Amino acid sequence: MLARVALRTAKVAGASALTAGVMGGVAMASDDHVPPISYGFSHDGILSAFDSSSVRRGYQVYKEVCSTCHSLEGIAFRNLVGVTHTEEQVKTFAAEVDVEDGPNDEGEMFERPGKLSDKLPKPYANDEAGRAANNGALPPDLTLMTKARHDGQNYVFALLTGYCEEPAGKVMLPGLHYNPYFGGGAIGMPAPLMDGQVEYEDGTPATVCQMAKDVTTFLSWAAEPEHDQRKKMGMQWFTAMCAMAVAAGYYKRMRWSPLKTRKVSYIN
Repeated sequence: MLARVALRTAKVAGASALTAGVMGGVAMASDDHVPPISYGFSHDGILSAFDSSSVRRGYQVYKEVCSTCHSLEGIAFRNLVGVTHTEEQVKTFAAEVDVEDGPNDEGEMFERPGKLSDKLPKPYANDEAGRAANNGALPPDLTLMTKARHDGQNYVFALLTGYCEEPAGKVMLPGLHYNPYFGGGAIGMPAPLMDGQVEYEDGTPATVCQMAKDVTTFLSWAAEPEHDQRKKMGMQWFTAMCAMAVAAGYYKRMRWSPLKTRKVSYIN
């Protein structure tokens, strides 16, 4: 009897495992793009912080390459202070941008040099201008890109480094480029990065992989500027809670020990 039950259980478990494997394979096969692998960014650890040098280089890549088409509306110049550059350097960057302000006392709009409180400049005056310059497709804002996509930072890195020739039988419409990591495999954005495209201030070789890694790290920071502070506060709270738990346990033991160790004697 027990042997029959064991055999039946084994059959059910085997069928369940086979069904799960088949369904998982079907789900993977139904994707219209290649899922990215995990590249193991240095800030992924529980207590790991962003690499400030990589964030600084990533801002340079964004400024010199990505900002020509993509906006970063969630970041102001002041957010860069102490992260990528000093306050004086960021003030210089902001002053190079002409910001429309107003109205003045005469009711007219005017332009002024940028300040720390201003947002990073947009590449286009409005969405219609962005679509007109890109064959009807509006380049997305990159502020939350690593959060808006599944496995965001690995997706962004794979997308930037994944351009290749289309396989045999894959028909590409005019103006589209093949990238297996993009949905459908056809993307309107040409490969944005080339070796030596930027000149890093610290002398780091500007390879495609290096620039993709740096700008992905920068965009991950842009999506979570509080990332490092959140982990630091989490560790502080965890340490405080552990200390409070030890103190509470000691206090409880001290108060209850006389009661638990007393001897009860019954006198007739």
